Amino acid sequence: MMINLSRDIYIALSFLLALSSFVVVLGLFSYDSIVYAARANVTTSKPIVNDPNLTVDLYFKGLKKPTSMIFLGPDDILVTQKNEGTVERIVNGVKNTEPLVTVPVASKDERGLLGMATSKDPISKKTYLFLYYTEKGPMKGQILGNRVYSYELDENGSKLTRQKLLLDLPWEPGPGHNGGVLKVGPDNNIYVTIGDMISTDHNQSQPYETQAQNFQDGKEMDGRAGILRITQNGQPVGNGILGSSHPFNLYYAYGIKNSFGLDFDPITGYLWDTENGPDFGDEINLVEPGFNSGWKKIQGIWNVNAALGKSGVAPINPRGLVDFSNKGKYSPPEFTWDRSIAPTALEFLKTDKLGLEYENDILVVDIKFGNIYIFNLSEDRKSLDLNEPLSDKVANNREELSSIIFAHGFGGITDLEVGPDGHLYVLAYDKVDGRIYRVQ
Repeated sequence: MMINLSRDIYIALSFLLALSSFVVVLGLFSYDSIVYAARANVTTSKPIVNDPNLTVDLYFKGLKKPTSMIFLGPDDILVTQKNEGTVERIVNGVKNTEPLVTVPVASKDERGLLGMATSKDPISKKTYLFLYYTEKGPMKGQILGNRVYSYELDENGSKLTRQKLLLDLPWEPGPGHNGGVLKVGPDNNIYVTIGDMISTDHNQSQPYETQAQNFQDGKEMDGRAGILRITQNGQPVGNGILGSSHPFNLYYAYGIKNSFGLDFDPITGYLWDTENGPDFGDEINLVEPGFNSGWKKIQGIWNVNAALGKSGVAPINPRGLVDFSNKGKYSPPEFTWDRSIAPTALEFLKTDKLGLEYENDILVVDIKFGNIYIFNLSEDRKSLDLNEPLSDKVANNREELSSIIFAHGFGGITDLEVGPDGHLYVLAYDKVDGRIYRVQ
């Protein structure tokens, strides 16, 4: 799956890489700053899938900063809009006049309406929706928290009712690294990603350094920097993995800087995630119960110094990480990008409609370049099946990435979903022209 880049696209990519590094230094590494650079310099007239047997069609356009989507049924899509705080319903390619709900969001930088998941009660047949958003208060500048709510879809499917608070999470100092992905797992519990809540210029004051970020003398965990797990009623699952007291009993994984990608292997049920590094060390991880991703001591395969730069390759079994009396366990990533691509969604391709050779592979997208990457899994599905030059699990440059690029040219991508029709749907982020593409 090699790509033949034109001279113009090659120049654009080179310019974008330089621009993005500059943006990170300025502390503007956010959805908007990356996406508009990506759209201006990378997006072609039409996205391209490298497999000539597949095509890309524009399914819908005109969304405002869309962050996540889910299907209620065939040709029935819900989409969240980050700054509007709305859940929009698109049926047969037409958006409903009114949103299902509008929630009060604080939207600076990476705050906003960020994640969504759904569940259907097999007995009552009622449909429930779960939303993650940064909630603002009635007073100017007031923020109440990063919160997860449940809702019930009314009988007409026209609005969400019966709001219930499930989870109240930190939001300071912010405004970056809120995470926000929601997934209902095979166990019917809700899995939530949340970052370390620092500002996107990476300045972090000492009061917000916790044990969840691998500070041995840090404050006790407060809900940040991890993957949390709750029941659909907002309760901890069992006695917890790291401890039975709140919020220890919520953590499924910790040591996570920020994550916008989460999915379960349809064959094994294993959980996988993507993780954003600073300007290096983006990751794909197999997330087992009690997983410690290593942040803020390790990112990718490297030790992290006080300036959040690389400080040599980390050992496979590093010392000095917080392990909560051996209940937490560090493991290195299954794949690392040396230079940041800002990965977002991770989706298992739970369909054979695009080709048997791709069925149940992992797809990962990025918001910086608008690429879709594809990964085969090993026989036991606990690692990625990587050939040279990626057998070291590290992508050091663009040339090394070419063999795993499935499609490109979308602009910044925030979500992926396999629809009930077996086709792949891609959500592209934009201020006023967010788009949904269909790959088939």
